[in-house]
Amino acid sequence: MSNPKPLAGLRVLEFSHTIMGPCAGLLFADLGAEVVKVEPAPTGDHTRRLPGFAAGFFACFNRNKRSLALDLKRPEGQAVAHRLAAGADVVLENYGPGTMERLGCGWEQLHQVNPRLVYLALKGFLAGPYEHRPALDEVVQFQAGLAYMTGPPGRPLRAGASIIDILGAVFGVTATLAALRERDAAGKGQRVSSALFESAVFLMGSHMAGSAATGDKVPPMPARRGAWGIYDVFETAAGQLFIGVTSDQQWVRFCDAFGLAALAADPRLASNAMRAKERSWLIPALQEVLATLPQQVVAERCEAAGISWAPVGMPEDLFSDPHLLAGGGLIQTAISALGGGALVGLPALPVEFGEARSRPGLLRQPPRMGEHNAEVLAEAGFPPSEIAGLAGAGVIVAAPAA
Repeated sequence: MSNPKPLAGLRVLEFSHTIMGPCAGLLFADLGAEVVKVEPAPTGDHTRRLPGFAAGFFACFNRNKRSLALDLKRPEGQAVAHRLAAGADVVLENYGPGTMERLGCGWEQLHQVNPRLVYLALKGFLAGPYEHRPALDEVVQFQAGLAYMTGPPGRPLRAGASIIDILGAVFGVTATLAALRERDAAGKGQRVSSALFESAVFLMGSHMAGSAATGDKVPPMPARRGAWGIYDVFETAAGQLFIGVTSDQQWVRFCDAFGLAALAADPRLASNAMRAKERSWLIPALQEVLATLPQQVVAERCEAAGISWAPVGMPEDLFSDPHLLAGGGLIQTAISALGGGALVGLPALPVEFGEARSRPGLLRQPPRMGEHNAEVLAEAGFPPSEIAGLAGAGVIVAAPAA
């Protein structure tokens, strides 16, 4: 399939690390923008060296970008950044409050260089009493109540992925695209911002509304009063399945699929609201039936009956998921931690374009630190002698080729 590039021609400078900023840059890059990742020389993005579960961060969020390793702590490095910003459409950064300003590359400084620039600041908090605090995905999950909602009563638990970093990136890119459209009409850029805390709060909106509507304190999800009678994980003869029966029509089909004629005729279970009141005995009764059947049989019957179901999967299962493999949902990406140029299927952007339903794909593998120093600077008008001088002085640094 073709590789759609709806943002082709857009030039982005990315000053970022870890997940939120790199994810925003990835969204631009996968959609066809020319993204230059400006890494701090001489060591580069620290995400390249993270151990444990974070060892794949860099590969996951930095494909389709070029790398320029630049020492912004030196005036010569700041001058280079200003010259690059003069020709950019977007600058994005997710450093701590005040960091870019101290490095001479904050909004006020770069706006003077390029009045048409849209400057995306990805932060822990938007304007208010907290805006100067540092923040992390996990911190705001606890602060906004997401951890409380996720864990059982008395045991708050962060979500099993960095969902706030990623959501904050999505909101930031959305705001940037809106600002670019306004720039096209008004002729000048602006600073836009997205933040971790407010992104986490946005996720709490339905719980806030529910609390206001009922007057009740919202319980954690494991202890909630469910809206549906059957919305649970069940043990089968081999493995677990989640099953959700969310309408009265589905209940009829579910009972027919599993031979539950007595339950189908029970007047106490005639509607979803009634089934929800009978969960204390209904769920154990269903569990007793499903526990005698192989997982595959339960899955096939749910599928045939049009009932929502899912296995309790693990991240490793996704590498061989037939749906992802058939639809271009995995991009073969080099992970430096594996060595030897090994490629692993990592998630594509979850979007499609056009009647062909094309997915954004791979244009470049994640770059080595400073891999594109000379290329990027030459395109910005730096002559070879000046590039050589910057390299000789250590203002730009490149990792040796593998």
